Amino acid sequence: MQPQELPERDEFCFMTAEKVIDNPLGKAPVGKLMRQFAVPSIISMVVSSIYNMVDQLFIGQAVGTYGNAATNIAFPLMMCCVGIALLLGIGASAAFNLKMGAGHIDKAPYYVGSAVTVMVLSGIVVMLIAEIWLTQLLTAFGSPAEVLPYAEQYVRIIAIGFPLQILMSAGGHLIRADGSPRMTMIVFMSGAIINIFLDALFVMGFGWKMEGAAWATVIGQGFSAILVIIYLFRFKTVKLKLKHFIPRWRELLFLMSLGLSNGITPVSVM
Repeated sequence: MQPQELPERDEFCFMTAEKVIDNPLGKAPVGKLMRQFAVPSIISMVVSSIYNMVDQLFIGQAVGTYGNAATNIAFPLMMCCVGIALLLGIGASAAFNLKMGAGHIDKAPYYVGSAVTVMVLSGIVVMLIAEIWLTQLLTAFGSPAEVLPYAEQYVRIIAIGFPLQILMSAGGHLIRADGSPRMTMIVFMSGAIINIFLDALFVMGFGWKMEGAAWATVIGQGFSAILVIIYLFRFKTVKLKLKHFIPRWRELLFLMSLGLSNGITPVSVM
């Protein structure tokens, strides 16, 4: 039985066990690639920005300036989650595409699976730290005494969603690396839209104030995280198996070296 030859480098293809999948980045016109990859990313960022503004508007109307201040006090913890998501998401997507492009089809899935497992574990660690040392952390972040009760109400709930936030944010990069930028847009937009709707319902309709805003955030992130998990089992370029989700240090160190600069950036602005 003759071994199957890999495609030439200039063909820009991904090969699976069943078929060869063209990589549009090597063949498609630049204008088409801009529409296919850049436009969904821009739309996702715009929707996320609108969500953040609307979230603050609802809290400001229902709670007042102390409520807005409380969400700002939670900013460092949320930026830690963003940093972890960028470190693992961008690092894993870059490592995945590098291995696929080099023809190492059997190794590429381990970067995705290892990163996903560490995403969830990292989110759980940050959640536990926030829940156990909540008051001490918020005080260290500069919370005034009059703002502290609002910040505690808000962070104690959104901390539950830290694993979901990391999986949602980092998972979007993995989905994009698999050649599905529109799905990445759907992941971010669906969570943001649900969040905005539930903000209006919980904060203004039910009068839950800070708790309502926090639960709206967690539920929106949870919906997006579910979409990411569903997509992981339907990867187009490779088939992810259970063994791929067992973290391996070699893959983790390599992907983290690729995503390190992106992961440091959010933390440096705190």
